[in-house]
Amino acid sequence: MTESAFIHRFEPATSAGSPPLLLLHGTGGDESDLLGLGKMISPGSALLSPRGRVLEHGMPRFFRRLAEGVFDEEDVRRRARELGDFVTEARQRYGIAAPVAVGFSNGANIAAALLLLRPDVLAGAILLRAMVPLSDSPKAELGGKPVLLLSGQADPIVPASNSAQLAALLSQAGASVTHKVLPAGHQLSQADVTLARDWIGNVAAEAA
Repeated sequence: MTESAFIHRFEPATSAGSPPLLLLHGTGGDESDLLGLGKMISPGSALLSPRGRVLEHGMPRFFRRLAEGVFDEEDVRRRARELGDFVTEARQRYGIAAPVAVGFSNGANIAAALLLLRPDVLAGAILLRAMVPLSDSPKAELGGKPVLLLSGQADPIVPASNSAQLAALLSQAGASVTHKVLPAGHQLSQADVTLARDWIGNVAAEAA
């Protein structure tokens, strides 16, 4: 792979009918962080899990931020392009279809940016505790791509208005968005796992 390569893990599919997943960790996570989640929500899927290349106090992230909830948007754009190039190269290397992104927190934010900036890269996305990644969002054409957005009612990091704005933004860009607000905070709950598993099962069934 080229200089756009990320430290990553890849696990091949064990079931032909399961869509590949692009696993994108939250702040301080790494390429192993969401492998268990990926296996829970879509057993049999190929798993592609990169480590974010930005360090914040030694903790990996996918892009820089200026403060809590305030993103370096120039960096968001650059890092989303890098990630898009990596996924394109990894698809060729591993022989996988366009993946469904599964992102948590910072990983969900870069997945949302990827949908808006490089809509060709992903087949869809599960966005767990995501925020609007860009204040000046590009005019994307998402052509019915399925997106599941799961927010926490008591999330101290993501305001309810922000997640609702993201759902509207992706819908306006043509995505088929399912947005659910769960009785949870920023951390994931069993309800997230169950909803994500059911949703991706439906996506796989419709694609078959």
